[in-house]
Amino acid sequence: MELSKKPSIIIGALVGALITAPFIALSFLADQLAGLPFFPFDLFDWVGRNTPGEIITKVIDTMVTAIETFKLGETSSAAKTAEQLMALGMMMSFGIVVGAIFFGVLNRINTKQRSNLIGGIVGALIGIAFVFIFNEVNNTASADEGLSQVWIVLAFTVWGVAFGWIYSDLSDFAEKSDEKEKADGNTSYQLDRRRFLVNVGGATATLTVLGAGLSLLLNNDADPVETAVIVPDPEGTPDPNAGSQTVQNDLPNAGASLEPAPGTRPEYTPLENHYRIDISTRPPVIDGEEWRLNIAGLVAAPLAMSLTQLMSDYEPVDQFVTISCISNRLAGSLISTTRWTGVQFNQLIEDWDLSPDATHLRISSADNFDEYVSLDLIRNDDRVLLAYMWDGQPLRERHGFPVRVYIPDHYGMKQPKWITNIEAVESWDEGYWVRRGWSRDAIVNTTSVIDTVAADSIVAQDDGALLVPIGGIAYAGAKQISKVEVQVDEGDWQEAELREPLSELTWRVWRYDWAFEAGDHSFRVRAYDGAGELQSLESRGTRPDGATGVHELEQDLQPLESTES
Repeated sequence: MELSKKPSIIIGALVGALITAPFIALSFLADQLAGLPFFPFDLFDWVGRNTPGEIITKVIDTMVTAIETFKLGETSSAAKTAEQLMALGMMMSFGIVVGAIFFGVLNRINTKQRSNLIGGIVGALIGIAFVFIFNEVNNTASADEGLSQVWIVLAFTVWGVAFGWIYSDLSDFAEKSDEKEKADGNTSYQLDRRRFLVNVGGATATLTVLGAGLSLLLNNDADPVETAVIVPDPEGTPDPNAGSQTVQNDLPNAGASLEPAPGTRPEYTPLENHYRIDISTRPPVIDGEEWRLNIAGLVAAPLAMSLTQLMSDYEPVDQFVTISCISNRLAGSLISTTRWTGVQFNQLIEDWDLSPDATHLRISSADNFDEYVSLDLIRNDDRVLLAYMWDGQPLRERHGFPVRVYIPDHYGMKQPKWITNIEAVESWDEGYWVRRGWSRDAIVNTTSVIDTVAADSIVAQDDGALLVPIGGIAYAGAKQISKVEVQVDEGDWQEAELREPLSELTWRVWRYDWAFEAGDHSFRVRAYDGAGELQSLESRGTRPDGATGVHELEQDLQPLESTES
């Protein structure tokens, strides 16, 4: 019999949403309980890897604008949360589209008898596609790879069968409605279908809540920052999950005479506040005991170095370092300073017996990131590090455990984290972000920022003058900062005071005490690098070479209240 009231593609889309919601929750439960892959994150990461760079840039810009406009918190943390929410939305949208297409196709071929079988086949095929996605991008599943692949195909097969089962039942309601309508002229199809969909919705809501709830309970047992990190324990290695180790009195410029203006960002960034930008929704999970740094390519013989070897066989070097993301907007928060500890890279390569034909190293990461570094640069700069500690403790999982590279004067896009492989090659090639249209060299631009106009911390002078502390930071990579100037309204540029930096590789705190004057004012800042070269005054966006321009802050200063009685 031809079905007269076939379930529409709109119903199929609704069913897709109803089925995919608990599917996501149960996938997350399997992730938390057994270390199996979480499908939405894999899908999102795969789409990100295969989307043209200019589109990714526009998405990032839109996300950052929304975060800043709605004041959603520190940019990198809020962006990571947004990515994960987008991943869930992408998976839901995928389920909705599949549901609409599935119902539309079954209506065209006019069958319900084999809908379960067809659904299972479709689900299995999608599952096989997700296996390829898993193999390409997943770096967080701790379960056996074969088990993960079987789980993916099985889960999607059941998901597809659910589509077929619901389509078959809805079609049955249509047939029964036709028969009843012919018998007594009435139809209960709409009522029966609505009741059925409500029941399906209730069941899926229950499964979703149970799956999500159990997942949250399991997740609460894990450290909120670090999970599944196993670190070798040579004598004296600090706890990787401890808080920041460095305190103000430990800083090399602790005796500096200039005090930052109240409201200036911390000169030394606590690890919990250090920005994080990477290409995956979640950081790779790496067992430090099992991890090896594999060196291959143009070397006499391949090598595999353990983390313990790096930490014990080479003299550790400490450096206070500022690092910035190339996508950091003018005066943005994607810039931080901490103490790095690691091995001088030029000491490492001496033991690798490199071929004379080798000119570059291709550094690859567990998250499929890669970048090329010149061997001449490494040989000629003692400051290039293969770092395994930050702030006196092993790298945190989200910040590149077990090792990451530091290259002075370059943005973070040139400095891979979660390094697993280094290949000596005979020529330079494009790294991950360069292939996507970003800067070839990514040299840090000189920049300066106003953090505060501290109108609530006015300083009274002996002569009765009132001074407003204005302050911020200036940064020029390894080029250092020699001078900072401040302009109020359209007045002359005035030189600010500079605080001694933590090192030649960090930002520099500046302060300018301005004679208070009530009213609306604009404050601008500019900086000169160590060679006396003025920063670029051209207002330019982040892509492809990093943002430039003069930071300006407007503030309305209210008249001071009289202290007389």
